Amino acid sequence: MARFETSVHLIHCGEKSNGKNKRKHNHHQSTVDSKADSEEDNDCETKDRLYEIQSSEIIGRYLVASRDIEQASVIFHEDALVVGPSQDTRPLCLGCYKSLNLTTSSRCSKCKWPLCANDCPGLHTEHGHSEAECAALAKCPPPTVNDLTTHKAYNAIVPLRCLLLKSHNPAKWNILQTLEAHNSIRKKLNYIWECNQKYIVDRIRNTWKMEEHTEEEIHTVCGYLEVNAFEVGQGGISIRALYPNVFLVAHDCTPNTSHNDNENYQLVVRAASRIKQGQLITLSYANTLHGTLRRREHLKTAKFFDCICARCSDPTELGTNLSSLKCPKCLKGAVLSTKPLDDKADWLCTNCSQYSVPYHTIEKLIERIQNGLDSIGMDSVVDLENFLKKYEKVLHPQHYIMIAAKYSLSQLYGKAPGYVIHQLSDDLLMRKRDICSELLKVFDVIEPGYSRLRGVTLYEIHAPIMILFTRRFEANSIQKKEVKIELKQVIRYLREASTILNFETENSMEKIMGKAATEALERMKDWERIIGKL
Repeated sequence: MARFETSVHLIHCGEKSNGKNKRKHNHHQSTVDSKADSEEDNDCETKDRLYEIQSSEIIGRYLVASRDIEQASVIFHEDALVVGPSQDTRPLCLGCYKSLNLTTSSRCSKCKWPLCANDCPGLHTEHGHSEAECAALAKCPPPTVNDLTTHKAYNAIVPLRCLLLKSHNPAKWNILQTLEAHNSIRKKLNYIWECNQKYIVDRIRNTWKMEEHTEEEIHTVCGYLEVNAFEVGQGGISIRALYPNVFLVAHDCTPNTSHNDNENYQLVVRAASRIKQGQLITLSYANTLHGTLRRREHLKTAKFFDCICARCSDPTELGTNLSSLKCPKCLKGAVLSTKPLDDKADWLCTNCSQYSVPYHTIEKLIERIQNGLDSIGMDSVVDLENFLKKYEKVLHPQHYIMIAAKYSLSQLYGKAPGYVIHQLSDDLLMRKRDICSELLKVFDVIEPGYSRLRGVTLYEIHAPIMILFTRRFEANSIQKKEVKIELKQVIRYLREASTILNFETENSMEKIMGKAATEALERMKDWERIIGKL
């Protein structure tokens, strides 16, 4: 079952530089923008592209639409430079990244690192356990179970893969050098810098005795990953990857593109909605379902810039109220930041204007409530409903923490034990329908168009509507006119869900939903025949 995490579980991507940290990028080989062998080749590519690269003193280089881009069009796709385990990952296979039980898993015959099997499909592949990596690790002491589970040995794997490019793939190494590491800023963040020193730099240089790589070089590679890496993977696998040119896509907290990776870790970027000629092409570097304080904190600490987009600048977050609290004094107004671009600004009730709260009180309150949600998990209908009830007088119903709980409920109703869709009472079916409807109103604003969140929720909402009107039809308590209205609504939801989710990678949960939506559409033809005979 798909699950929305309110903890930091983001799609990371490269960060646009600000005026103080402008990048100097080369026009290098990739599927986004190739450095052609000749001017003639470059001219041909330019004519076919849906975008052009522009630059400014404020944000550096960025992409704009070179002509009108229709919804769902592929704007570009590109291959990964490096792929590998995420930070602090659980034990996994270095070849295919499946989770492992270290007491029963296989070990590579040469380097003794864990694998799913001796014939793992990722063995000796470019984005798996390559021969170069195996040869390098074979010279090191084999990792112990304790080292893999508690000492973060996996954290050094992707930095090592980056470093190996220097001797084994100089062309990719040169591309890597065009990314931004922000070492001068990261050095001031003691926790990050010291963790990298302990678990990555010291491991590579001291434990693994790879002293040909300098400390500065390793820290720089860590910076490339922290600033630019995407979280990728399918079928429950969570890994990270670096791409050569995606950093050219500007950030916005209401992006106009969506993206996914395929089974070869190739990243595909599509237009989520129609993009007009000359319009900025954007994606979000932060979780769109987080509130402004949390998004801007992530962007500041991980991507090193202050977001001033339209959504961040609006205390209501474009009318979604994803950060709004309820006023305990007048019980009517919303408590909002008086200056959303100032993290230390006071919060004030919009109705009575008498209830004012300092920012640090808001931060502590939200942290406490978030911890409460994290502690109950996201897989219990009863616990989540009790959580919503507990905080309904504190948080706006569309506050991002409430939305997180509702997103889980939208899928638990219909799938969780004791809540299978055809066993739900009419009241619970209406509850699922209403939650999905509320979610869609939010998603339409913060991730407009063909987004994964919208596709999943459109699929979830069709079932309760369909079952409710089927029950009424069988009980002869619904008019033919009403049936037609309900039927058209279900078909509309399924058609859009099918379109969106069938863009996803094979065998992913979203793709499975997409296929189910397509099959459900076919079954709707039987209903159309029944209605036609009435």
